[in-house]
Amino acid sequence: MKKFALLLSVLIMLPAIQGCAVVVVGAAAGAVMTAHDRRSMGAQVEDTEIEVKIGARIAEHQELGDRVNINVISYNRRVLLVGQAPSSHLKGLVERVAHSYEGVVEVHNRIKVKKKVSLDVTSNDAWLTSKSKTNLLAAENFDGSHIKVVTEDSEVFLMGIVTEQEAEEAINVVRHLRGVEKVIDVFEYRYD
Repeated sequence: MKKFALLLSVLIMLPAIQGCAVVVVGAAAGAVMTAHDRRSMGAQVEDTEIEVKIGARIAEHQELGDRVNINVISYNRRVLLVGQAPSSHLKGLVERVAHSYEGVVEVHNRIKVKKKVSLDVTSNDAWLTSKSKTNLLAAENFDGSHIKVVTEDSEVFLMGIVTEQEAEEAINVVRHLRGVEKVIDVFEYRYD
C-alpha cells in the first residue's frame, strides 16, 4: 500500500513539473526499488561494479569487441549474460571472461548464437520489461519490488532473492503478459 501511495503522489505532482516527469517517475521507481532491495547497499554497489567491469572487459577483448551484443546483469554476485554471439566459441569466451572476474559466485550464460537483434526487437524488449515491472509492482500477494526484470529477445528473466512462493507468483504474473515468449527464473531462494 505504501508503494501505491508513493507512486500516486508522484503521478499527482506530474502536471506541476511538466518536462521533468520522466525523470521524476524514474527516480521515484528507482528509490522504491533500492529501498526494498533485499541486498545490502554494499552488495548493490558491488553488483553495479561487476556489470560495468565485465562489460568493459568484453568490449575491450580483442576477439569479442563489437562482434558480440552482450548485456551483463549482476544480482548478489550472480551474473546473467544475455545477448547474441556469432559462434559458440565466442559465447563460451564471454562466459570465461565473466567467470574470471573476482567475486562472481555464479554465471548464467543465456547468450544466443545468432546475429545481433534489430532495434525493433530491442524496443519491444524494453516495453516488455516495463510492462513486467509494472505488473509485478501491482501484484497483491507479494512485493514485486524484490524482483529485477531483464528482457532479451522476448524472453523475460527474473532475478532476486525470493521465497519459492514469491518466485512462483512472479513467474505467473509475467508469463501471462502478451508478447512474452518465455519466462526464465534466475532467482536466488531464501528460506525463512
